Amino acid sequence: MVHEFTGFLKELIDLARRGTARDVDAIMVHLTRKSSLAMTRFVDFALSQVRTPEGKDRIAHYLFHGSRIQRNYASLYLNRDGEWKLVKQAFEQGLIDEIQAFAR
Repeated sequence: MVHEFTGFLKELIDLARRGTARDVDAIMVHLTRKSSLAMTRFVDFALSQVRTPEGKDRIAHYLFHGSRIQRNYASLYLNRDGEWKLVKQAFEQGLIDEIQAFAR
């Protein structure tokens, strides 16, 4: 069964599937201290749809240069993508905590 997403989640997914650096920026802007649980889940799901090299590179950028919550979600994405070396580097620099470094 194929799910058809609608509304704001669909907008985020469309950005993720296009996968430019600007598209990733437009997704990441929704991760703030005031983000609702639903918003963080939408963003997490949308990020999981990023497949382009440019999009992946931009997510890695957020691991080192984003806000705390953006770094955490970048870490989740990169862990799932098998990018352990980058995640370990961010952990060693104190940019993410131990729990985040090993979360999937």
